[in-house]
Amino acid sequence: MKALLIDVTRCTGCERCVKACTASHALGPRLAVRKQSEDGLSSRRFAALQKTSEGRHVKKQCLHCLTPACVDACPVGAIKKTPEGPVTYEPDKCMGCRYCMLACPIQIPRYEWDAKLPYMKKCDMCFDRIRDGGVPACVEACPHEACIFGERDEMLRVAKKRLADCKAPYLHHIYGERELGGTSVLYLSDVPLATLGLPGTVGDRTLSSFTWPLISKTPWMALGVGALLTGTYFIIRRRMEHDVARPITPGAGVDESERKEGQS
Repeated sequence: MKALLIDVTRCTGCERCVKACTASHALGPRLAVRKQSEDGLSSRRFAALQKTSEGRHVKKQCLHCLTPACVDACPVGAIKKTPEGPVTYEPDKCMGCRYCMLACPIQIPRYEWDAKLPYMKKCDMCFDRIRDGGVPACVEACPHEACIFGERDEMLRVAKKRLADCKAPYLHHIYGERELGGTSVLYLSDVPLATLGLPGTVGDRTLSSFTWPLISKTPWMALGVGALLTGTYFIIRRRMEHDVARPITPGAGVDESERKEGQS
């Protein structure tokens, strides 16, 4: 399984990774500020650099979780975790429920609010490139190897070696090794990443273990609601048909005193 290793200490904020991602996916011009969130991500930006209070630049993108909550939340299988590592999206299957947006712990999926036929959009780790034996566009564009790519086990070995060499004042932690049950995007940093909206560790318990108990009941809940609505429809329809078929007696429903008053 492939993974990205992002070393925050090596990032200079040049944004070549963001530009390469935009060009590779033909995302077009950036949306107006009012149409995108503060983290810089949108349906036209799958990656963005955020600046910490310490002056570090951190690349934010889909973490491609090993057990993605978005996959569990999607009722039609439009989102999949591939054996290669990326979490991909098939718009042809999407029904626009946006459950994936609600399920994601760091709000990565973005909706095409400005499109006539909107879809959900997010980073797919350049899956087509990986499948053809290449590397993600952001990795290829980075001049400082702040973002490298390879097998997840190898990326973990590289990260642990950098921590052991102590050539940079890293926090002694590999973000994504265990967080959210493990992710296919790993971080080394010398500053805390929680300020960027990245969730803290949840131990060995994955997000799917939190979401699945509810998601597994969704089909039965849908059937129950459907049965209730169907029953209500037939009851209302029957009453309407009964009212139409019932003969109307002249003066029916008129109070006796009102009838006498009318006759006088």
